[in-house]
Amino acid sequence: MMLPSQPSFPVIGAERDAWILARRPGRNEVDPFQPYAFLVEDERAPSGEVVPVTTVFLTNRECPWHCLMCDLWRNTLTDSAPAGAIPEQIDHALARLPEARQIKLYNSGSFFDPRAIPVEDYAAIAQRLEGFDRVIVECHPALLNDTCLRFSEMIRGTLEIAMGLETVHPEILPKLNKRMTLEMFERSARFLRQNSIDLRAFILVKPPFMKEDEAVMWAVRSLEFAFDCGATAAALIPTRGGNGAMEELASTGDFAPPTLRTLELATEHGVAMNRGRVFADVWDVESLPSCEHCRAQRIAQLRMMSLEQAIQNPVQCAQCEAEG
Repeated sequence: MMLPSQPSFPVIGAERDAWILARRPGRNEVDPFQPYAFLVEDERAPSGEVVPVTTVFLTNRECPWHCLMCDLWRNTLTDSAPAGAIPEQIDHALARLPEARQIKLYNSGSFFDPRAIPVEDYAAIAQRLEGFDRVIVECHPALLNDTCLRFSEMIRGTLEIAMGLETVHPEILPKLNKRMTLEMFERSARFLRQNSIDLRAFILVKPPFMKEDEAVMWAVRSLEFAFDCGATAAALIPTRGGNGAMEELASTGDFAPPTLRTLELATEHGVAMNRGRVFADVWDVESLPSCEHCRAQRIAQLRMMSLEQAIQNPVQCAQCEAEG
């Protein structure tokens, strides 16, 4: 008996939305008056110093786009956060964290989406950011306008906006359902540059539909494009499962996470460019396919490479050498 074939990934945008949403697991329960996570970690600053950076993962409404690879919606609200909730979330995190010089306000979507971060809260948010010399937020290119300029004028520190470039692969980028083109990214980057706002790019290492042996090349091409657009920093994010859609693509052979070695090689190439800071995202990196004998050492090397912006000595592993 023939088994029913898996439904193919839709071509039309509206059908893709429905396909992605239908495969989602459950949403986590979150409190609109508390961030769903917060931490302090070290990061290489534009000055070359290694400085502590506060990261607050704000709880707010889900992003209006349904990107194929995204699982950030799992910690979002089904409606907009009430006025005053976002400043209260920041207070909650800062009261429980050590001091830092920079802050990331990440919100599972776009900071300048008024349905996610109420515009009327900007002044109160800016007041809480007074002690930071750099403020980093994330935003979809389609939502960058004069609103971000007004927010930039409210804060004392330098504003840096992180945009998801994801990949410059001409066939894969449209399939990610991000509703963004390279021209849109370039235009938004130019807008930021003209207004003295720094740009950070998020780049996927081995997005869905990409083969392992092509992943480093396309990550490097994406880095080159980001730096050509004026990015001062780029984060390499290994594409992971966990949102339902990626698991279905894995079942049809259209997705598998990159190996740890692929992430390592992409980071080495990026750092060697010396065109801007390149960071390897090591969240849950232990889950990436890797040699058990040298995994911990390679992860430590990745962390050091991001902090020092220098290629580390090669990891020597007899098991890897024996396997060829």
